[in-house]
Amino acid sequence: MMAIKNVVFDLGGVIITLDRARAVARFAQMGLQAMDELLDIYEQRGVFLELETGRIDAEGFRSKLSAMVGKVLTMEEVTAGWLSFMWDVPQAKLDYIGELRKEYKVLLLSNTNPIVMEWTESGDFCPAGRPLSSYFDGIYASYRMGVTKPDPCIFLRMMEGAGIQAQETLFVDDGVRNIETAARLGMHTYLAVNGEEWRPQVEAILLSK
Repeated sequence: MMAIKNVVFDLGGVIITLDRARAVARFAQMGLQAMDELLDIYEQRGVFLELETGRIDAEGFRSKLSAMVGKVLTMEEVTAGWLSFMWDVPQAKLDYIGELRKEYKVLLLSNTNPIVMEWTESGDFCPAGRPLSSYFDGIYASYRMGVTKPDPCIFLRMMEGAGIQAQETLFVDDGVRNIETAARLGMHTYLAVNGEEWRPQVEAILLSK
């Protein structure tokens, strides 16, 4: 069995603790209907999916949302809606990821969008005031890649881009379907729970391989 050389993390639900109910309520206050169907922790639908697959940009998203609610929404309102999804960013998890980089190639693979990623690259992202990218060797975001998890294509493109092999990679995600895809491709996997303290479990897997 090949030793693990790479660790790939999801963002929301693994590094960031999510509060879907708060985000649903925030977008509903803007006048959006059927938010339970549109906004999901693992994979979005409708105009939200268009944003996460890069088919529309942030301004296109704001414009479409405005048309859906029948009033002009500002980018500040739309950004506040997305960021209400982000409940907590535990610094200890980011510090642990930073330590892993001393021994492993550490990557991020996330279904996300330019609005969220702009925030992650700001000084407001985490308590240490550092951007998300400073903790990783590479970031693979769905809106840049044109495809979302659990589609195998996003995993294959990440592996090709990073020059890594599935059998040498541990993938940590909170979505069952995402984990299933990674496992079928030959990755080691750990299914996290939103908000869970997963460091001991991940460390145990790494020490056992």
